[in-house]
Amino acid sequence: MRTAQRMADLPPYLFAEIDRKKEAKQAQGIDVISLGIGDPDTPTPEHIVDAMAKAIRNPANHQYPSYVGAKRYREACAEWMRRRFGVALDPATEVLALIGSKEGIAHLFPAFVDPGDYTLVPGVGYPVYHTGGILVGGRTHWMPMTRENGFLADFKSTPADVLAQAKMMFLSYPNNPTSAVAPVEYFDEAIAFAKEHDLLIVHDNAYSELGYDGYKAPSFLERPGAKDVAIELFSMSKAYNMTGWRVAFAAGNPDAIKALGTVKSNIDSGVFTAVQDAAIEAMLGPQESIAELNALYERRRDLVIEALDSIGLSADPPRGTIYVWARVPEGYTSAEFASTVLEEANVIVAAGTAYGPDGEGYIRISLATPDHRLTEAIERIKNAL
Repeated sequence: MRTAQRMADLPPYLFAEIDRKKEAKQAQGIDVISLGIGDPDTPTPEHIVDAMAKAIRNPANHQYPSYVGAKRYREACAEWMRRRFGVALDPATEVLALIGSKEGIAHLFPAFVDPGDYTLVPGVGYPVYHTGGILVGGRTHWMPMTRENGFLADFKSTPADVLAQAKMMFLSYPNNPTSAVAPVEYFDEAIAFAKEHDLLIVHDNAYSELGYDGYKAPSFLERPGAKDVAIELFSMSKAYNMTGWRVAFAAGNPDAIKALGTVKSNIDSGVFTAVQDAAIEAMLGPQESIAELNALYERRRDLVIEALDSIGLSADPPRGTIYVWARVPEGYTSAEFASTVLEEANVIVAAGTAYGPDGEGYIRISLATPDHRLTEAIERIKNAL
């Protein structure tokens, strides 16, 4: 049996590797604390679960769902965007249901990228921005991201020969994994750049609802001219603790939405309609749980930052997402430090290089872990060092 060459070109998927290492340790009876995956440890709000329980008993929801999403779901997405950001969308042409935003990201590549085409990808970002291109024979141009430039992807440094063969550019703020946030002027510059070079901007806004110290993330689509060149992805996963439900949406440029929907209709059969009904309740029902979640993560952020300082790891307090992006101690690479922590402290952290070349020298710590386990994990790392 011979698999496609692209399978050999794919790097090991970060989160699958984390699961594998965790299970191997646990099989030996070892207590492992994982700070590697951003999977909320608190439950989905009860009113959303109740909506799902009601929806799942409706026989009309037991049939194939709409490929593009139920009309009521797309209308709810548009209403949420209006309430939250003041963005006006046509639910018929500018909104598309996704089986989680990861699926939407992956399906954008066959919609826009031909073999040999470049995609402009943040120097540190969600791994699928890169691996999605490999699966269609595309190439990645890594846009430089450093602490000195505020981890704002430097698209202006892209060489002319790359731009001539580029179709798409990914951005994501608040950013995973660095937790950096972007000023709206940066978005305006990206829009002008995309218009000049005929690029589709994909803004992954999965962490829009998680902000601290008074920070509230904007939508890329708020900016003038954004819908001419961009789509934006939103997910129920982090804002409403619905990671396992697999429901999200894409919004923005109608031509891009149509192209993405065409790929999806040939590959998948849409989001289970009962899950869409639950997501409607999440978006349009009570929102108090978001403030509670932000308070929880902000407390954990402060706990981790203080603890890291005490053991010689430096990190800037994030204003968004559920991650702390920390520099590793002198003398370690990212991979070496992550391996040392796993072997000697039985704690999993994500090596920064798993997110791209500019992740060298950093690790990502997830705050989606109970307080006492976070404290214990930091203490274990301290003892191991």
